[in-house]
Amino acid sequence: MASKELKSFTRDDVAKHSTDGDLWIVIDAKVYDISKFKNLHPGGAAVLLDEEVAGKDATEVFYGLHRHEVITKPQYARLQVGVIAGEKSVIHGRVDGELSKVPYAEPTWLSDGFKSPYYTENHRKFQKAVRQFVDEVVTPDAVAREEDGKPPSKSVIDAMAKLNLHAMRMGPGKHLKGLELMGGIVKPEEFDYFHELIITQEFARSGRRGYGDGLMSGSVIGLPPVLNFGSPEIKAKVVPDVLSGQKLICLAISEAFAGSDVAGLKTTAKKTEDGKHWIINGTKKWITNGTFAHYFTVGCRTDDGFTVILVERGDGVETKAIKTSYSPTAGTAFITFDNVKVPVENTLGPEGGGIFVMLSNFNHERWVMVCSSARSQRIIVEECLKWTSQRKAFGKPLHSQAVIRSKMAAMISRVESVQSWLENVTYQMNNMSYKQQAAKLAGPIGMLKMLATRSAQETATDAVQIFGGRGITKTGMGSAIEHYHRTVPFDAILGGAEDVLGDLGVRQAIRGMPKNAKL
Repeated sequence: MASKELKSFTRDDVAKHSTDGDLWIVIDAKVYDISKFKNLHPGGAAVLLDEEVAGKDATEVFYGLHRHEVITKPQYARLQVGVIAGEKSVIHGRVDGELSKVPYAEPTWLSDGFKSPYYTENHRKFQKAVRQFVDEVVTPDAVAREEDGKPPSKSVIDAMAKLNLHAMRMGPGKHLKGLELMGGIVKPEEFDYFHELIITQEFARSGRRGYGDGLMSGSVIGLPPVLNFGSPEIKAKVVPDVLSGQKLICLAISEAFAGSDVAGLKTTAKKTEDGKHWIINGTKKWITNGTFAHYFTVGCRTDDGFTVILVERGDGVETKAIKTSYSPTAGTAFITFDNVKVPVENTLGPEGGGIFVMLSNFNHERWVMVCSSARSQRIIVEECLKWTSQRKAFGKPLHSQAVIRSKMAAMISRVESVQSWLENVTYQMNNMSYKQQAAKLAGPIGMLKMLATRSAQETATDAVQIFGGRGITKTGMGSAIEHYHRTVPFDAILGGAEDVLGDLGVRQAIRGMPKNAKL
């Protein structure tokens, strides 16, 4: 169908259409006939018949109340009847794949004129491809699934598998050997933690927290113990299916009885008399992706202490959805293990050596969460900078208020600090073995996560104050702020509570104190 021809009008022409039955307005040099629409306007016809709007340029009024995507919806776009002669539209929303021009909306290494010692041209090329994929494939599905509460669409999972994104989200390693990564942009042997950081941060831009966890985040934290500590037979059975997105795995550690206190777990694994099987009994709670997982990486109490065992969904395994303050898209579950029989070959790492298995895994899990948190905070910084520029209070832009600028300064300082420390830690990860990371980085990553999540919660609180009532409204101008403020506490709890992680970092530092160090 051919698009209708748009006529050119002068502003005087538009001014002649300012009555109840004949009502035009101008938004960003585009002329709209809202004569029929006015009675359907959610805010009532009176708003559009106001003398400051009817027959006038309503650009400032519109953007003081609505997000740009509203005007691009088909039902509103078709109201356009023309353009203002000699003028061009200058306002546009986010364009798929493009970098934002808003200050601090992108990490420094992606900002014009800034340099970084960490990222190569390959990283930049890789980032561009990942962003395009996320904007075109992931984000539309994230918006839809947050609305209906269903798991991420299989089409998205399959599209990610085609580019081997599932494999790359596990970090560098032998599991990448022979794979074509992101259409061949990066070679398996060149893939490093900065590539993985880019993936995590680009995916976080979808701004849908529940969907982000639902998008196989359980596999990101549940599969590494299999990759690093599973037998060749177990890896051959499980890894290909998970990396292809055909099956999902989750990490089942937390219980109603114990969360950060791993030693206090009550789920037990007892060997059969012939020593060939484990019999597992107990429950797990708040398990991300648990409702739709095929495999479970389970922490158990055994006679030798704490052991990690891979459990396949089957007889005796029951999962129930837990209602949380973010969407059911994440598949958060309560899991019951009732006399579940598992071959001893499914043991991950040594019997009784589960603490090392999990501490190694926690480093990567917490690092991933920091990557996501840092990028999510930038979404809020960008939203607030845009809002304070277009919203007027007392006749001036909102950012003319010193208290608003103070809040913005604190937001920007926090996110830049987190990103800088994150990149330093990521560089160390690139130059340490997995064993060295477990020994040296548990404390720093724990404290970094504490900083990131506390910063995030402060930023969420400040953003609500900046947006006012819109900041607690699920739709409209402050929708991103409301969603962030409601879901940001998850980061502070998942992967270890803030206080526990801060204490972990300090205790590690104390253990490293030289005995001859005195004031």
